[in-house]
Amino acid sequence: MARLLSFSALTILLTAAIVLLGCGSSRQLQSVTISPATADAKNFPGGQVPFTATGTFSKPPSPTQLTSQDVVWCYAGQSDIANPTAGMCAGNIAQYASVDQNGVAQCVPQFQGTVIILAGTGGPSGNPDGGTPLKIFGSAQLTCP
Repeated sequence: MARLLSFSALTILLTAAIVLLGCGSSRQLQSVTISPATADAKNFPGGQVPFTATGTFSKPPSPTQLTSQDVVWCYAGQSDIANPTAGMCAGNIAQYASVDQNGVAQCVPQFQGTVIILAGTGGPSGNPDGGTPLKIFGSAQLTCP
């Protein structure tokens, strides 16, 4: 009888633990910061600039470095374009820099100017030519020599 009660108590504890773990976390990403905030490609080997993204969350641990599984990296256009849409990845336009999913950005040859690099969580895709909006994002400026 004692063995049956012990087994029942263990079963209840295991079930409670699974239910609590399965409820998910209410930890939400609140903001993204990119480092460095500004970079000049001429100061990096091969012009490849490694950016990192840090996320601030509603619950600890926070802040936390984000990975390519947490955020999308993208090129957002030139920084001197009038009225750029904040948090919008460039669509079907001339892109003067590229950034890979690890946050390494590089200017295209022969371009001189400053561009915006973004990291954030994706929003719903609209018109593919119009680009992809990011819901929560951070931005950095990349100067191309």
